[in-house]
Amino acid sequence: MTAILIVLTSHATLGDAGRGTGFYVSEAAHPWAVFTKAGHDVTVASVLGGDPPRDGDTAGHEDFLAFLGHDTPAVADVDPARFDAVFLAGGHGTMWDFPDSTALQSLVRQVYEQGGVVGAVCHGPAGLVGVTLTGGGALVAGRDVAGFTDEEERAVGLSDVVPFALQRRLEELGARHTGAAMWQPWVVRDGRLVTGQNPASATGVAEAMLDALSQR
Repeated sequence: MTAILIVLTSHATLGDAGRGTGFYVSEAAHPWAVFTKAGHDVTVASVLGGDPPRDGDTAGHEDFLAFLGHDTPAVADVDPARFDAVFLAGGHGTMWDFPDSTALQSLVRQVYEQGGVVGAVCHGPAGLVGVTLTGGGALVAGRDVAGFTDEEERAVGLSDVVPFALQRRLEELGARHTGAAMWQPWVVRDGRLVTGQNPASATGVAEAMLDALSQR
């Protein structure tokens, strides 16, 4: 049985926009359903631990929310050696705490370097921008990736609210970013790295992660 870790943001404030944010519920719930249906052992953690802030519609995700509860372990308290894969769920909150979490960077690096699979969807790839491998290069450098596009960020009116443009940052790190039309599912797999563009891509990312796990 494969052990998979889902990581959620702990950031609850959408910059100076005057409203809340957090992890986007469907982007965690849909992969959780894929992983658990396949019989894998799933753990959910958040950057700071405790009750992670939620964003998006919760309808239809009651089973996941019951599983999640209100008390997650902090990423810093999670042993990377336990996990075969790590999945970074999106939500705008990730843009503030994922990139600067040294604990998250270390966890992702260790899971990847021990032969595990790393996945992320929508704004979840914000958790990849600070990850450097032991040799010193960025994890995403020279890799095919997807993430919430600059076009989609403009469409939701948050280009001037988020701390950086995710697509542009990934490209600056040497990633080859591709995308579909706005809001359409788009999943990119590059070896043991799997990324998706938006909420519609969450299930596909999880399925591609399971394929990558089966081919290790």
